[in-house]
Amino acid sequence: MNFSLRIFILAATIFLASCSEPSNTDLAGEWAVNGDESHIAFVSIKSGTIVEAHSFQSIKGTVSPDGRAEIDIALDSVETRIDLRDERMREFLFETDTHPNSTITTQLDPTAFSTMGVGESITHPVLATLNLHGEEVEIETDLAVTRVGTDKMLVSTVTPIIIRADDFGLGTGLEKLRELANLPSITPEVPVTISIVFTR
Repeated sequence: MNFSLRIFILAATIFLASCSEPSNTDLAGEWAVNGDESHIAFVSIKSGTIVEAHSFQSIKGTVSPDGRAEIDIALDSVETRIDLRDERMREFLFETDTHPNSTITTQLDPTAFSTMGVGESITHPVLATLNLHGEEVEIETDLAVTRVGTDKMLVSTVTPIIIRADDFGLGTGLEKLRELANLPSITPEVPVTISIVFTR
């Protein structure tokens, strides 16, 4: 066998092998929240002009093979960078003794993501249910979904979700916080941003 023929056979073998490799687009299986890389943040506005950013430090959740997604937020993990304010939010706003967690649930269509390769991103509209302080409210939003690895997905809000305190029975607690801090006002509408990393 001459040299040119051997090179041709080797090149053809490599080409056929590459064509037979899996595309890594399969998203089957159960996915879990990577708490270390996930963030849920919200912004408060006091006295009409003072804007402060806060977050929750404990986030868990899963996406099942049929596309049911559930995110669980431990409200005790609220982080405002001021210990006294954290304590007051837990006690008077969220009332974590009786409402320790908030959950977000939604039903995703797995086929919408089935052809995504690593590095690809799509925008996906969702209708989710937010359970907070014993109240359930449906929320419509757009999510940016990016496949950052074969077994890793990043899901984030395209624009902030506006949460209204009165929708969740938080108005009384918010007023209590205002009184304790001796503030003229605390805005009852709160923008929330979500960035969740799922791993398979």
